[in-house]
Amino acid sequence: MPLMATITISKSNFYHNLNQIALKVGSKEKIAVVLKDNAYGHGLGIIAELASEYGILHAVVRNLAEAREIEGLFESILILGSREYEVNEKFNFAVNSLEEIPKIPRGCRVELKNDTGMHRNGIACEQIGEALELIEKHGLVLSGAFTHYRSADVLSSELFWQQKNFEKVKEKLRSSGFDHIRFHGCNSAAALRACRSDEAIVRAGIGIYGYNELPFPFDDTMLKPVLALYASRVATRVLRKGQRVGYGGDLTAPHDMTIATYDLGYGDGWCRGDSMRPYTTAEGLPILGRVSMDLISLESDKEQVCIMDDAKAAAKHFGTISYEMTTALSPFIKRIVVE
Repeated sequence: MPLMATITISKSNFYHNLNQIALKVGSKEKIAVVLKDNAYGHGLGIIAELASEYGILHAVVRNLAEAREIEGLFESILILGSREYEVNEKFNFAVNSLEEIPKIPRGCRVELKNDTGMHRNGIACEQIGEALELIEKHGLVLSGAFTHYRSADVLSSELFWQQKNFEKVKEKLRSSGFDHIRFHGCNSAAALRACRSDEAIVRAGIGIYGYNELPFPFDDTMLKPVLALYASRVATRVLRKGQRVGYGGDLTAPHDMTIATYDLGYGDGWCRGDSMRPYTTAEGLPILGRVSMDLISLESDKEQVCIMDDAKAAAKHFGTISYEMTTALSPFIKRIVVE
């Protein structure tokens, strides 16, 4: 019986990244770990447990289901995009539009998402008065206000333009009597580049998983990838010179070679890619021919092969970003914590 494809989660690398971010933002108590979408593919329960053990108090998730799964581990959980609600002292629901407010049950805690320049969703500065009236009318509890920066990881001054816009939002809310709520705007890139000392929390996403997306000459904080992807051997054969591999026979054996199939494919969230420009695994083995739904072929007879241990490097090959490489991985792949 062959082993299964597995993902390892490095506890030491994860804690290294949290240490680096804590140094940037002033304390670990300010870090809110972003655990949405199965913790960027790393495993919601696993990463939440590790973060809680480290001493993280705050988390950010996508929906109510994710929040309920980790409820016992954190003091507060910001829910970014839920269409289901629950009155719970720990749960803060992001308000992304004025139209959303009447749909939220009385007594729920909410945080205003403010559009300071992203122009994706959120409350515009000139809508704050109306938003506050609706929040009061519908019996909601305003516990915070936040924004999201569109270009924190870009060599431009747009970050500071948005920060100035957010200052105007803060002034409006404070002048309306909401000086006790929490304000936050920094994501990983903004925290590494120019963290604001007055931020109540910093929403740390890709950084905690080991990727510093800032270009040169910005911060060069060394982060370590947390996730590594392994595939296990299914079958081995000798491929004779001239024989072809897989669908379409895209690769012709240049010589007699021992090859094996491994239990990973696009059905597991691995990129299909271009067989004419094959991906090379973390162990230096090019994928032979096309990626199948459940299998790849490699010139190897090893029982297990590391396919990826650096999502940023893999993303460069596929012309995408590290986020997509990890979040695409199937939640059914077993995840194992290693020291």
